[in-house]
Amino acid sequence: MPELPEVETIRRILDPELSGLRISRIRISSPSVIAYPSPEEFSRRLEGQALTGTSRRGKYLILGTEGGDRVIIHLRMTGCLLLVPSPVPAEKHTHAVFILDDGRELRFSDTRRFGRLWLIGCGEDDSFTGIAKLGPEPFDPIVSGGYLSGRLGRSRRAIKECLMDQSVIAGIGNIYSDEILFRAKIAPGTEAIGITKAEWAALASIIPECLSFFVEKNAISLEDHARTKGREYRNTPYLQVYGHAGEPCPVCGTELAKAVIGGRSSVYCPSCQKRR
Repeated sequence: MPELPEVETIRRILDPELSGLRISRIRISSPSVIAYPSPEEFSRRLEGQALTGTSRRGKYLILGTEGGDRVIIHLRMTGCLLLVPSPVPAEKHTHAVFILDDGRELRFSDTRRFGRLWLIGCGEDDSFTGIAKLGPEPFDPIVSGGYLSGRLGRSRRAIKECLMDQSVIAGIGNIYSDEILFRAKIAPGTEAIGITKAEWAALASIIPECLSFFVEKNAISLEDHARTKGREYRNTPYLQVYGHAGEPCPVCGTELAKAVIGGRSSVYCPSCQKRR
């Protein structure tokens, strides 16, 4: 599932390419992926508009337009965006296509169809996407040890679940919560109420550091992104625990364990991240 580093990677790939291009036409083959407004209005209001750039909020990608409207995209589990020349054959599960005036197409595909697109008009309140409920970005200075302790310090939820709570911090999911907790030497099942003041401070430092690291390692060209169908990221070799259950810990050599926490799988080192 694309998390903040992957969405930021896509944003950095698309931003210089899309800015200034005009949407000639929109083709929607699966109306259900357009969450708001109707697919017909979505297309009518966007066709003919020029794109002004991209931004990101948590796991959401946002396309700006010259009229002030915003296309908001959430890739969910299997969503993908590809910018390719029109003659390139479409992926099997392509549901929406933005046909651009330079002969290329921005294509949204999604095998499981959980991803969604919204069009929020200029000056329109966004009560549709869920962005208004997001907590601060991980890089926001407000995310201090005191902030984390104040929001989560009395919770009996596992710290793994707390880090993935988008109302507390935007953008962290299953992959990077594992990586963050490994760096912090905190077992993912530890109740938040048991986290010490020093550990909250460490998490506040590690969270932006870890995510920035993976954003940097994810860097990929537009051509390579298209060649790999937008489904391969260059940070995989740098993941220390996620996806490595049963393998030796990269720090101490102990076999990495796997547990289900809050309905999500979690990988950790029983030695480096001792349970309490």
